[in-house]
Amino acid sequence: MRLASWNINSVRLRIDNIRRLVALWQPDLLCLQETKVRDEFFPREAFEELGYRHMLVHGMKGYNGVAILSRFAFRSCETKSWCGRADCRHAIVALGEGIEIHNIYVPAGGDVPDPEANEKFAHKLRFLDELTLYFAAERGDGRPMVALGDFNIAPLPSDVWSHKQLLGVVSHTPIEVDRLLRLQSAGRFIDAVRHFVPPERRLYTWWSYRARDWSASDRGRRLDHIWVTPPLRGALREARVERESRGWDKASDHVPVMIEL
Repeated sequence: MRLASWNINSVRLRIDNIRRLVALWQPDLLCLQETKVRDEFFPREAFEELGYRHMLVHGMKGYNGVAILSRFAFRSCETKSWCGRADCRHAIVALGEGIEIHNIYVPAGGDVPDPEANEKFAHKLRFLDELTLYFAAERGDGRPMVALGDFNIAPLPSDVWSHKQLLGVVSHTPIEVDRLLRLQSAGRFIDAVRHFVPPERRLYTWWSYRARDWSASDRGRRLDHIWVTPPLRGALREARVERESRGWDKASDHVPVMIEL
């Protein structure tokens, strides 16, 4: 089974890039973030043509939004809201094989890494805290799970182009990294990509649109993650990051991440 995660930054704008990814990887499950479309306008027919006949779509106009597109039927599906906001950031499906998939879009957090001065950053920390409590209280039973998506945090020094320069920049601050590690521990999750890629090796999934030449400057961050619980560790066969997609026409600033079980 192949699972791919991609912050697509508008599903309707980049549907051709999704077709290109599917031709390359043939993922069985495709989990998207930042779909930026209300459910009634989601391009369902395009995904059905690609073989994804089972869909959990959870979107809103112009912002956020997550979707799980699958070639396997769902045993169950649901969505979650955190911090008292219906902002379409968490979708869950259970497959017939007993695997639970969590597609999560963590808030970016704004520009100032101070929860007192920046409500967006405070929201990000609250979101992570509530998610941590949820996994600890309701999902700490050792079930086979995959948590993936745009977590908007690069935890390792090798997950950013400059650990020293980005320590005070939102997405790599110690307080965010600590929150992410708490979340990972609450669900007993294993970083499936770093299972294959040594932690000292630089690895990015996001490059800013502001860079004149994103590839040459290579000032990236690894914001997109796929985690699995211990029952799935032995099933891990491969992890891939499709860096080249950042150079495609109408590219998202994020690139897809995939694992094979």
